[in-house]
Amino acid sequence: MGISKNKKELNKKIDSMKNYSLKDAVKLVKESKFVKFDESIDLAINLGVDPRHADQNIRLTTTLPHGTGKDVKVLVITQGPKEKDAQEAGADYVGKEYLEKLKNGWDDVDKVVATPDMMPELGKLGKILGPKGLMPNPKSGTVTMDITSAVKELKAGKIEIRVEKTGIVHIQCGKSSFEENALLENIQTIYDTIMKAKPSSVKGTYFKKISMSSSMGPGIKIDQGTIR
Repeated sequence: MGISKNKKELNKKIDSMKNYSLKDAVKLVKESKFVKFDESIDLAINLGVDPRHADQNIRLTTTLPHGTGKDVKVLVITQGPKEKDAQEAGADYVGKEYLEKLKNGWDDVDKVVATPDMMPELGKLGKILGPKGLMPNPKSGTVTMDITSAVKELKAGKIEIRVEKTGIVHIQCGKSSFEENALLENIQTIYDTIMKAKPSSVKGTYFKKISMSSSMGPGIKIDQGTIR
């Protein structure tokens, strides 16, 4: 009943029809916390793109200045000397023996990195890893011989920005425990990265709508003009 009452109070406080300035939206999302755990803060960005066209199927990476606040578990599928590189870089799980575990449904990881020689085997698991967002890809830097850099970047807050079939990007920009300035800088980094990736073939409005929310909180619309 307590949560229900809190949600009712939030609905009174936040106008679902209003576009808030970025600073006000960040302040509101932090003030809206009514649960004990450290909630994720997420962005939902509606883009005026058609992902069916290759040049508009946006998929890129960036490193958030303050990370996501999440302890990213990294699995590295490789063999030989690269296993040592992965372990020294801080990977949580290392080795090609995890191929069988993945095949059997194990997925207690956030990111999977692989060396190119492992991709023929990983490719067989596409139907399993794809829907979970775990399939390594050269575009996201998760298929590479530079295992050390890949693991360290993921641990430091490197994220993948990927547009869904509906033209929406869902992405975590921090935690409710973050200082307001840290959330502001992370959001600005995400916005700038997507803006720079605008396909030349896109006509009309590129950023159609941006909103943010905590794990348990309501969506708060952001006035795009206040981001920069």
